[in-house]
Amino acid sequence: MERMKPSNNVLLKVEGLRKYFPVRRGFFQRVIGWIKAVDDVDLEVYQGKTLGLVGESGCGKSTIGRLILKLLEPDEGRIIYQGREISSVSQDEMKPLRKEMQIIFQDPFGSLNPRMTVGQSIEEGLRTLGVKGHGERRTRVGDLLETVGIGPDVADFYPHEFSGGQRQRIGIARALSVEPSLIICDEPVSALDVSIQSQIINLLKDLQNKLGLSYLFISHDLTVVGYISDTVAVMYLGHIMEYAPADELFDNPLHPYTLALLSAIPTPDPDVRHEQKGLVGDVPSPFNPPPGCKFQGRCPLVEDRCRIEEIDVYRVHEEHTVRCWKVVKK
Repeated sequence: MERMKPSNNVLLKVEGLRKYFPVRRGFFQRVIGWIKAVDDVDLEVYQGKTLGLVGESGCGKSTIGRLILKLLEPDEGRIIYQGREISSVSQDEMKPLRKEMQIIFQDPFGSLNPRMTVGQSIEEGLRTLGVKGHGERRTRVGDLLETVGIGPDVADFYPHEFSGGQRQRIGIARALSVEPSLIICDEPVSALDVSIQSQIINLLKDLQNKLGLSYLFISHDLTVVGYISDTVAVMYLGHIMEYAPADELFDNPLHPYTLALLSAIPTPDPDVRHEQKGLVGDVPSPFNPPPGCKFQGRCPLVEDRCRIEEIDVYRVHEEHTVRCWKVVKK
């Protein structure tokens, strides 16, 4: 597999990442197979930039986020953060790095302790950061709440007293409390109303510009990913199918799966008609995927070669790669 070229301003680099989950059956729970959730994935997140990771539900996007944070242990591959490989570090060694790498979850209510006020939830991060004085912590909590667009006077309220959008803002404030460099945004707006989604996305962009944050933005919505991301990786059944700068991906999509995702984006102008490249067939089982290309059963360009051999990643130019031999000019 052709690897991405190194860059001096890369904050996080992932190479050859794999995670297989065993499938067990019977009284003795014998392993009868493996689900290849993440299969030879390469990614780069640049300092102060956003990498969008997009794909259908179940393709392995969230698993990648948890592997990077070491909430799951990778089976193979390298995770390099700020030049240091962290793939095999222990949980004790990982603790200091958790202040630098935070996560925003999909469900803002489920990610907050209902028995703690929002101020107490945010103060946990400040204690980790070493802020010992209660008065100083309260001041910092107020500042963080104000930073994410909520008044500091709500610190003593409980999560159920807020709307979904407000709870997600609180989740962002909690992530910011330890002054991270990288935030993994795991479907952070999919549970919110459309009108609220844009507010949260714009808040994330404003915080990035103000604080120099880097994001790995995970979503199934290509419209949202295209708006917030500098680079986009399109994922399908554990594989990265296309990887390119956001403008390049939208202007010059190559992989049939990317084309199908883009064609499904609704056009706001009713007078403009565009051809929808709908996908036929179902997503194959990750437990028993077909040999060759994992997209073969739904691809309009499929040939015998696609059904037999593993499809490699081809470089279109320096920053654009695609896992499809048919769309690459040789």
